[in-house]
Amino acid sequence: MKTVGGQAVIEGVMMKSAEGWSVAVRDPKGVINFKTVRTKKAGRIGRLPFIRGMSALGQALVIGVKAIEYSGKVAYQEENEKPLSSWSIAFSIGAALLVAIALFKFLPLLIATLTGEFLGGVAQSSLVFNVIDGVTRVCIFLLYVYAIGFWKEMRRIFQYHGAEHKVIYAFEAGEECTVENARKYLPFHPRCGTSFLLIVMIISIVTFMFIPQEWTFLEKLLARIILLPALAGISYEVLRLSAKLKNNPFMSILILPGLLLQRMTAKEPDDSQIEVAIAALKEVLKLDEPEKEGCGQC
Repeated sequence: MKTVGGQAVIEGVMMKSAEGWSVAVRDPKGVINFKTVRTKKAGRIGRLPFIRGMSALGQALVIGVKAIEYSGKVAYQEENEKPLSSWSIAFSIGAALLVAIALFKFLPLLIATLTGEFLGGVAQSSLVFNVIDGVTRVCIFLLYVYAIGFWKEMRRIFQYHGAEHKVIYAFEAGEECTVENARKYLPFHPRCGTSFLLIVMIISIVTFMFIPQEWTFLEKLLARIILLPALAGISYEVLRLSAKLKNNPFMSILILPGLLLQRMTAKEPDDSQIEVAIAALKEVLKLDEPEKEGCGQC
């Protein structure tokens, strides 16, 4: 069975396979528009465990920016068809990373450090310090997701996120890709990017405990940034394993927090949104022709 992933975009869904990616977006007239791109397969080194996680994250960031750019043009009927340049994509990713570092690295570390200034025991205990740092990071993330959920456009993106999951479930079950078949599945999936972020945060708490407490604030911050690729690689492998063993009772407990978190980021879609997700899947599967696996009647 081929692995298919995806991402919700503005009024649409992007689906990705090993061969490439396709984004389907419904324009204001109700017509579904497509953009399909064949991608280069990773080399032997890029497919190694842990390395593939870092590679997949970088590729996901680039494809995500391109998919969102296309969806915005179609959904808002923008006349400028000039695609983003490599510099524009790099700037967008760089700006997003800076905001993420500020919110989820700098701020939690600052709060943990200030707490240690008032409570001496916190500064002396690596366990307590990093638990405070990690819990603060998770709380900031939850508040961030909760806040953007009030944005009308983001709520629709969350619905398309649910549609993406339902269609992938139908594909993985080998069923015909129809709205009726996809509708019966839950909008939460163990291989979701939301679960990935939560896994990264949990693994970070354990990893950062090995950073010496006597290091300065700047040294601790730089260590957290430098370790990001390694954390992404480890978290990716954990996510893959959890998806394969999702029916295992022990693994079910481990993936439960991620599935619960998805209740904030993946909402129940309507049939028209599921239809768009199916259209994106059909398009990306065309890159695999003449051989097809699973969802053979797509």
